[in-house]
Amino acid sequence: MLRSIIVDDELKSRESLKKMLSRFCQDVEVNALCQSVAEGLEAIDTHKPDVVFLDVQMQRETGFDLLEKLGEIDFEVIFTTAHMEYAIKAIKFSAIDYLLKPIDIDELRRAIAKVEKKQQRSNGNLTARLEQLVQNLKTSNTESYKLALPTSEGLTFIKVSDILYCRASSNYTEIFMNNGKKHLVSRQLKEYDELLADHEFFRIHHSYLINLYYVKNYVKGEGGYVVMVDEASLDVSRRRKEAFLERIGYKSLREAP
Repeated sequence: MLRSIIVDDELKSRESLKKMLSRFCQDVEVNALCQSVAEGLEAIDTHKPDVVFLDVQMQRETGFDLLEKLGEIDFEVIFTTAHMEYAIKAIKFSAIDYLLKPIDIDELRRAIAKVEKKQQRSNGNLTARLEQLVQNLKTSNTESYKLALPTSEGLTFIKVSDILYCRASSNYTEIFMNNGKKHLVSRQLKEYDELLADHEFFRIHHSYLINLYYVKNYVKGEGGYVVMVDEASLDVSRRRKEAFLERIGYKSLREAP
């Protein structure tokens, strides 16, 4: 049985989540409902939860205020929010779960399943993830965000701007860095495509996601291929060619008088 605490300044949200957990996640016991950071801190100290459902934005406080008041964290955190897109991006980069309000039952079940899986392993990386999340939130330039990579050794934090390209490898992704290092992570390429879509990254092929900043050449052909600054040659698929050329401004240059 997982012990849980809900921290949310809205009574309706607290009660609704409690009912959902009681009905659809019967392995989760709700030990406390808290409406403020102070109440949340007291409940954490009293009940020693396995997971805390933490509202991102409360009246004059945030869930991050609560985290910054804690030392070593030995429980999982699932953020809940109805807005604050910038915070959601930072949360994703830090490999922490979140639920959008109104909370979807299937999403809730998936989040709980992840917590149960993590309970079988060490929670030692959670403090590092949360510390990195706070740092990402303090960074106005998202290009300076650090991305949490789940590797066989644990978590590795890398700067987004240091990624050359990502390559699909079955259910894994190989991430190539500008310092020559390579990371093998246990996530599919499509997840990084979605995560990095707002940055200077483009999916040129079902197997490749590239950082446009590090493209050295484009060689024309049926789909063509790009040469990266590390001299790697990566195919561009036929169906992605036109969108890629538009993205790098080639089409507009070609059509200029």
